[in-house]
Amino acid sequence: MSREFQDRLTRRARRVGVVLDAELKAKLETYFRLLSIWNTKINLTGFNLSEVSPEALDKLLIEPLLAARHMSPTATTLIDIGSGGGSPAIPMLLATPRFRAALVEAKTRKSVFLREALRALEMNSSEVITARYEELLARPELHEAHDLLTIRAVRVEPRILMNLQAFVRPSGEMFLFRSGANGPPSLPTPPLAFRVAFPLLDSQGSSLLVLEKRPVGVSRP
Repeated sequence: MSREFQDRLTRRARRVGVVLDAELKAKLETYFRLLSIWNTKINLTGFNLSEVSPEALDKLLIEPLLAARHMSPTATTLIDIGSGGGSPAIPMLLATPRFRAALVEAKTRKSVFLREALRALEMNSSEVITARYEELLARPELHEAHDLLTIRAVRVEPRILMNLQAFVRPSGEMFLFRSGANGPPSLPTPPLAFRVAFPLLDSQGSSLLVLEKRPVGVSRP
């Protein structure tokens, strides 16, 4: 482990009230270093990772750790859509290792990186699925199979949300990572309901929107 990296990560985490144990810090550094190496070959993130900038640490590691605080303590299965370079899913999973996860990524080269990251981090209960999420709608074994769905995207249209909810069990949740406003992206239609928004990083203007999939016959209060 790099003492300098660990100190920087610890300071960024403490600024927002996140306490990291030694094992988690080591795994986050392994992930960050691997991401940095692969980012010189394929475009995994827009950050220049040759230097460990506060902005990169905040967006790639600290923001997902803040979001992990809001994961239901009874949830154990997760599906991440458009996993790309692995953030926010991988840091969230490192912070909550009880989860079995499916990382969905359409681009083959990014999927290769994700598999290497899972191998290096010994995340044996997680898998990478190389496909567009639309293709997975034809797989009934994935329907209503997950307690939590996560997605970081600039914009998620209502039509996309209605497709994605097929992967979430009744009473499960969807986490939408957004920059800017804390309100719902639009009024979701049943069975989805907007539950709450949490601010994440002031420096990034980011927030976490939580949608709940209501069981059939349960109306929104």
